[in-house]
Amino acid sequence: MDNLDLARAPHASIKSQSWMDGVHQKIDDLMTRPDLYRKSISNPLTRWLTRRRTQQIFDIMSGFVHSQVLLSCVKLNLFAIVRQAPATLEELSARCHVPAPVLQRLVLSAVALRLLEHRSQQRIGLGALGAPLAAHEGIRAMVEHNNLLYQDMAQPLDFLRDAWRGDMAAYWPYAHSESPAQDSGAKQEQVGRYSALMAASQNFVIEEILGAYSFGKHRCMMDVGCGMGRFVAAVAQRDKQLKFQMFDLPAVLALTQKNHAALGIDSRVTYHPGSFFQDVLPQGADLVTLVRVAHDHPDGAVLGIMKRIYQALPAGGTLLLAEPMAQEPGDKPLSDAYFHLYLLAMGAGRFRTASELTMMLKESGFDRVELIPNAMPIHTRILVAHKSSRG
Repeated sequence: MDNLDLARAPHASIKSQSWMDGVHQKIDDLMTRPDLYRKSISNPLTRWLTRRRTQQIFDIMSGFVHSQVLLSCVKLNLFAIVRQAPATLEELSARCHVPAPVLQRLVLSAVALRLLEHRSQQRIGLGALGAPLAAHEGIRAMVEHNNLLYQDMAQPLDFLRDAWRGDMAAYWPYAHSESPAQDSGAKQEQVGRYSALMAASQNFVIEEILGAYSFGKHRCMMDVGCGMGRFVAAVAQRDKQLKFQMFDLPAVLALTQKNHAALGIDSRVTYHPGSFFQDVLPQGADLVTLVRVAHDHPDGAVLGIMKRIYQALPAGGTLLLAEPMAQEPGDKPLSDAYFHLYLLAMGAGRFRTASELTMMLKESGFDRVELIPNAMPIHTRILVAHKSSRG
């Protein structure tokens, strides 16, 4: 695991020695006293807190079961079935080919999780949290994909000691390659598989970027690590004045070009095959986008990509970097626990804070970096880095 990185930015809010250490130690001693639970539930002033924390611990403990309830509903197509019309247990049993007594346990669990809900005449309908799953292909695709991670983590200590031998690492072969440049010859089947997943799960990210950033001030945009080109297609359909450059592995671009031809936008796009780990990027774009790329790779590789982007941009050019980002120390985590382990299973990436990415961008040459507000940070956060107008 030599290519795994430690966090670059120190947790400035945590000092090695301070008077607070003694306070924390006293709190630890108090919270772990054997008689605390009995005293806290007998006191009306503290009972609510004890109940809340007990429920939180149980939710963590039962989290895997919850994920399997969700996965089972997706695999059985339950959300799509009840979206068409609420159905009785017997009707669902016949359509899913699962015995009614067994399916009832799953349905009741899904109701408890608000994925499904009871309707009139003993029918089952969509719950508040099931509706997004019925509506969005990308969420369902990621739920099924996460099963690879669940399998890898079935024996968690084995996983932590050898995280790269599982199904997730095999799914993303470029992430743990000894030489990333070798991936330019990746098999078409592998490329198509992960490119399709990225495309299916990208809609929320695209909506966040389009809602937060104006592309009208640019004339040419280059998308680095473009995948199947869905992001560029969305921008192209909204901003008719833009020209585009696409940079990715040859096998990926072959799929991208087919998609763009079907949409009728390929005349505005030029395709540049190569590896962003080692090849010089084409010039000519005043905006470069890097969407869900950096967190897949170690610091050294990401710095190399950023420096190549900096060199490709003209004076005054802009880099837009969008991906999920870890919360800063002291902030409430959004998706940190998930992404830290998911990227470990992939093989080389790291979940970075906006501050860490900002440091890397400035180290690459950019002189001004802004964190752009967006509506749903859990999907993505957006950094915009500017190259000095003096070059």
